[in-house]
Amino acid sequence: MAAHILIVEDDRVTRMRLAGYLRGLGYRVTEAEDAETMEDVIDFDPPELLLLDIGLEGKDGLAITREQRAKSRVGIILLTSRDEQVDRIVGLEMGADDYVTKPFDRRELAARIKNLLSRIADIGRSAPMPDAVENFGPWHFDRIRRRLVSAARTETLSAQEFDLLDALTRNPGITFGRARLSEIVGRGELRPGDRTIDVLVGRLRKKIEADPSNPDWILTRAGQGYCFAPSSGN
Repeated sequence: MAAHILIVEDDRVTRMRLAGYLRGLGYRVTEAEDAETMEDVIDFDPPELLLLDIGLEGKDGLAITREQRAKSRVGIILLTSRDEQVDRIVGLEMGADDYVTKPFDRRELAARIKNLLSRIADIGRSAPMPDAVENFGPWHFDRIRRRLVSAARTETLSAQEFDLLDALTRNPGITFGRARLSEIVGRGELRPGDRTIDVLVGRLRKKIEADPSNPDWILTRAGQGYCFAPSSGN
């Protein structure tokens, strides 16, 4: 069955052209012009992926991202015409999986959509493995349900958060450079000034560390990258 993509974009021409292009690629596409229409669609026909304009009137894309990530693991790609890097970083911090800046190359967007849907599908198809749930400190890393569970709370993970944490925890003590982690989470070649990996690490630290500024689990190796330290914090 074709993946369902929901485009949330208030510019009618942009929305219709993008919807037509994606339908031509074989996706099932629904259109929404605002958050209210989007929520009606999600209630009756949940999508696998949201293409979400940051600059929506009323409830904007950043607010929607925050709300959806608190209750859903739907893939989220932000669409923005803004040049300020802070908007993209805030969007990633709130749980978006990726972003593209308008005007965008439709083939690049299609590639990003394909990669994200593939990672989401791979997670859903994963069979239980002996180490499907990994314990560290107060946390249980449930790979099947893509979440972190402790006695106090449960933290859902976006596709990129899952990919990053999965790679680190399957290779404890091994340092991964930012370029390699960028490939692992589906961002491809790391571009100059791209802080996606640092933002993802920051998001994970806020979820799992008692003190994100002084982490026990996901450690920074100066000039090298990041590693998972399984015995820290014990």
